[in-house]
Amino acid sequence: MRANNRFDTIIKGGIIYNGEGGRPYPGEIGIKDGKITAMATSLGESADNVVDARGAAVSPGFIDIHTHTDDNMFSAPLGDSKIYQGVTTDIAGNCGGSPFPGKKWENLDNFFGDMSAQQNGINLGSFVGQGQLREFVVGENDVRATTEQLERMKSILELQMEQGAMGISCGLEYTPGSYATNEEIAELCKVVAKYGGLFAIHMRNEDDRVEESVAESIDIARAAGVKLQISHLKAQNAANWHKAPALLRQIEQARAGGLDIAFDRYPYTAFSTGMSTFIPLSERQGTKDEIIARLKDDTISGKIGEYAMSRIKRLGGPQNVVVTSCKQEDNKRFIGLNVEECSKLTGKDPWPFIRDLLIEERVSVSIIGFAMTEENVKMFLSHPLGMPASDGSVYSPEGPLGQSMPHPRSYGTFPRFIGKYCREESLMSVAEAVKKCTMLPAERLGLKNRGLLIPGYQADIVVFDTEKIIDTATFAQPHQFAAGINEVLVNGVWTISNGSPTGNMGGGVLRRG
Repeated sequence: MRANNRFDTIIKGGIIYNGEGGRPYPGEIGIKDGKITAMATSLGESADNVVDARGAAVSPGFIDIHTHTDDNMFSAPLGDSKIYQGVTTDIAGNCGGSPFPGKKWENLDNFFGDMSAQQNGINLGSFVGQGQLREFVVGENDVRATTEQLERMKSILELQMEQGAMGISCGLEYTPGSYATNEEIAELCKVVAKYGGLFAIHMRNEDDRVEESVAESIDIARAAGVKLQISHLKAQNAANWHKAPALLRQIEQARAGGLDIAFDRYPYTAFSTGMSTFIPLSERQGTKDEIIARLKDDTISGKIGEYAMSRIKRLGGPQNVVVTSCKQEDNKRFIGLNVEECSKLTGKDPWPFIRDLLIEERVSVSIIGFAMTEENVKMFLSHPLGMPASDGSVYSPEGPLGQSMPHPRSYGTFPRFIGKYCREESLMSVAEAVKKCTMLPAERLGLKNRGLLIPGYQADIVVFDTEKIIDTATFAQPHQFAAGINEVLVNGVWTISNGSPTGNMGGGVLRRG
């Protein structure tokens, strides 16, 4: 290296999509000390490294606004499944769950301190999970928070916001966050609003009562005066597919009425969640031992089974529910099989199979459910207020994370969005697609100096082939990296070169602002 070089890195020969959605143009980008310092038609040769983009698209690194990466970075510090699809920033702590506050990490600073002690391939920011916060202060049962408990939750939340949390997330389909009243949630959101943070909500219901749930979310945000992000917007189950236009009208009307609202959506027709959602909220409270005791009680289990089978019927049947993770060795044979296949394999009806699996796995089983339609996916992704997000996590084909069968969205969301829905389906221009992957989520999160290719901004950059970018991960074989991602730089560090890791990592923790 020569200390007198003008740049650390120059990206040459590319077509620049700067993230604003305008017409792309040929140009070069100069990077120094992790930031974009110059953009011009020609920047000369004074650089330690030259990235030859060779006519490919050069855009800001993709920002995944809704993930569950959380502590997975400790097992896959490169951020394998994300960086290979051009993602340079993951936002964790969604659906009401975050690694803090808790016994291991009392606050965001503790969590980020441990994360910063290792080299990371991508940037990581985080929401505060409202469910995790409530569990930490109130517990796991369906009880109202006392005035003192609410004040303590607000105080803890304020500390997380001061430490740089992106905002607060809710997962009202999950316990114990679902046990909070709307008034309790609004009081917490007022703390977030004071800091300009974002309220991201996995709504209470995404199928039969989805319209009411959108209205509920809007009411909470209005009461708190907070920005609202509806997570993974959907109208689930065939009986509700027709509701998608009505959901968009609700969002548009709220926006027209002055609410700062937007939404995200993954580009797949299947969801991923825990098998425990087949247990009604009333029976899902308490410790795992208490939940397991209910599953073992014949009378209570019978009622839970009726609820579970009614949900499975609305999903279209047990063939639409696939087991994706188990920890017990004897149960790993079920991974990748649907419940109908598992029932035949074990000689059990669907509910006894589900009940026994939940007991043996101590309630921790992941599933995928096929319950959505392509028409609605296109409708949501193409809407001006919509943006892609994985609702997945960092995974790696190697090590412990490679033992599960995650939803392919963890490996393919952004290449699929651009390759399938932009290039193949012609829903929008590449420039507009890039904007949805970069500037829009950066604006929602209040990330400064990210999401655009502008001098002075951090050099989070992806170089991709617009004709080849596509996902390759499938539901049967999810641990497959996307195609068409040529180069990735994170904070100016050249991390992926010609589709392979360089061994250099420049990711870090991100705080709001």
